[in-house]
Amino acid sequence: MRAVRMTAWQGEPEILDIPVPEPGPGQALVKVAGAGVCHSDLHIMEWPEGLLQYELPFTLGHEVTGWIERTGPGVRGWGEGEAVAVYGAWGCGRCHRCVQGMENYCEQTSAIKSSGGGLGLDGGMAEYMLVPSSRFLVPLGDLDPRTAAPLTDAGLTSYHAIKRSLHRLVPGSAALVIGVGGLGHMAVELLKALSPATVIAVDTAAGKRDLAKRLGADHVLTGGQDTALQVRDLTGGRGAELVLDFVGGQQTLALAAACASSLGEVAIVGMAGDELPVGVGRLPFECSVSVLYWGSRPELMEVIALAQQRRITPQVETFPLEQAPEVYRRLREGRLTGRAVLLPHG
Repeated sequence: MRAVRMTAWQGEPEILDIPVPEPGPGQALVKVAGAGVCHSDLHIMEWPEGLLQYELPFTLGHEVTGWIERTGPGVRGWGEGEAVAVYGAWGCGRCHRCVQGMENYCEQTSAIKSSGGGLGLDGGMAEYMLVPSSRFLVPLGDLDPRTAAPLTDAGLTSYHAIKRSLHRLVPGSAALVIGVGGLGHMAVELLKALSPATVIAVDTAAGKRDLAKRLGADHVLTGGQDTALQVRDLTGGRGAELVLDFVGGQQTLALAAACASSLGEVAIVGMAGDELPVGVGRLPFECSVSVLYWGSRPELMEVIALAQQRRITPQVETFPLEQAPEVYRRLREGRLTGRAVLLPHG
């Protein structure tokens, strides 16, 4: 089968032929319908060797949906051809957090270790994907798996970041979305679906600002030296109760701090890896800062339910698997709007 493989650090992915895996006890083989192309893949590929404890090569793709092809011994309740989403954070399954479904914060793994398909282990940018446990499968129901892949990361991560701060998003409050890319556009949709907050979106790209407007953002800003003042003006000087930074760069983190309200929260989701100084005078009083990673398995089920109710819809652009290197180049250059999804089977 064809697969998009990471074969070297700080190198481009390669499309190679590898054997179709056979599911063992408790495992499932998924025929991949769609695999989302995520900016975090670029960060992983660009990091120097030794920073992550990933063994090369491995197949990229941690945002995956498809159909059950076949299951291994001991797997029950899943039928051949059933449409499924793959929960991407693969924890130990035994610790306190994993038992609660929070495998994204497994006590036995960390961000530097192989932690899921496409993250050090073989992922879904291939014709077939071996899922090591059926507990990582979530039924999609009537959703089209060719376009639902972004729900498993872009949707789930944004949902987790917003859900934990819903108590802040009361009538009259504001939420700021910095970066309207694959995750940020889903955040705009989710904020409009789940809260009464005024939604302010910031992006330097005109196409992404237009997307934010179409998805219901109340205010859309270009991003520049006066952006923080604009946000303050739009919020009556108060600032935003929730600031979601989907970039995590030096400039966006500085903007997030400048726009946050007292008793608010800055949620750092983007993986650019820059730093936000924290201390008296750096942030408003009682403003929390969190660094988030994905979401839980129960939360993925909630995201899928919202999509089934047509309250959120990922904005996708689809490509054949063979175009993966070009799609990554376009992502790096900021020439994608919404989420790019690879279709291994068309």
